[in-house]
Amino acid sequence: MKLLFLACLSPKTGNYTTAERIRSHIESAGHTCELRDVADFLSPSDVAHLVSQNPPFQGALAIHLFKAGRLLLDIQLPFGVIFGGTDINEDVKDEQKRVVMEQVLLKARFAVAFTEKLKEEAEFVLVSPQSKIYVQPQGIQTEVAEKFCWTEFLMSSEWHSENHLNILIIIGPKVDPALTAKVEAVVKRATGVFLAQERSQRKLHAVMKRCFAVVNSSESEGMSAAILEVNICKAMDLRVPVLARNIPGNAAVVKHGVNGLLFSSPQEFVHQSQRLLSDHKLRERVVRNGKLYVEENHSVKQEKETYQRLVDTLHKAQFSA
Repeated sequence: MKLLFLACLSPKTGNYTTAERIRSHIESAGHTCELRDVADFLSPSDVAHLVSQNPPFQGALAIHLFKAGRLLLDIQLPFGVIFGGTDINEDVKDEQKRVVMEQVLLKARFAVAFTEKLKEEAEFVLVSPQSKIYVQPQGIQTEVAEKFCWTEFLMSSEWHSENHLNILIIIGPKVDPALTAKVEAVVKRATGVFLAQERSQRKLHAVMKRCFAVVNSSESEGMSAAILEVNICKAMDLRVPVLARNIPGNAAVVKHGVNGLLFSSPQEFVHQSQRLLSDHKLRERVVRNGKLYVEENHSVKQEKETYQRLVDTLHKAQFSA
């Protein structure tokens, strides 16, 4: 089966790594899966024209119902969609986007949510047959570079006023220019806080493994880049403690005091960090349970089997249409 796969493919982001991993699952089952960036298309008609070319595509898949799924509304092929955190956390607040998302969900043969919580929220805010949404946590597979030099971005630093070893390193691509400018301005005024460019996944995992803890401070998270591909569950798999803001997307993964620590304010973040520094038993517990959580809930093998099975339904739908 020749499948078109649409996603937001900014390099070294969570969407990119998720899409690549799912694409490899599909192709390992003998299908052809062409991964394309949504930025390549201006409208659904552009995608409809692409899939009709010779040899034609026989099905499609999309990550994010609005950003990518809307581009599939004009095609006459069976397709499936994968929820992104932005879909439920942000896009449903816009009435026009919500209507489009409902159209996509109604036309899709199946939809995948990364957590039971995300599925429940989707069923609450969007019109859709409940049986259409499947839950499949993202598979976690970490690879660590053999060598990594901290001097790539730690050229010089002042020590924090209380302890010069306490530093915060923010790593990632500059996706939003306005937000980037705001963050850069704040960092210039801060001591012991550093910005670093994105790294390859293997180098990033090497950085994480050398950290005392990994922090997720996002105020809106589904189960996307920050929480899975490059952050929380990766940290758990690497046996690094996790500190995360107490929002639904994070709390779906991090159980406070069990496999990580949650905070709701800057003051609470400092308090929980101090607990982690001083309480060695707490640190050992969250590290141990974090590793177990990933092994039990984020199996790459299970993820692979799920997507191969779902794509098979598209394959059968093509012949029954």
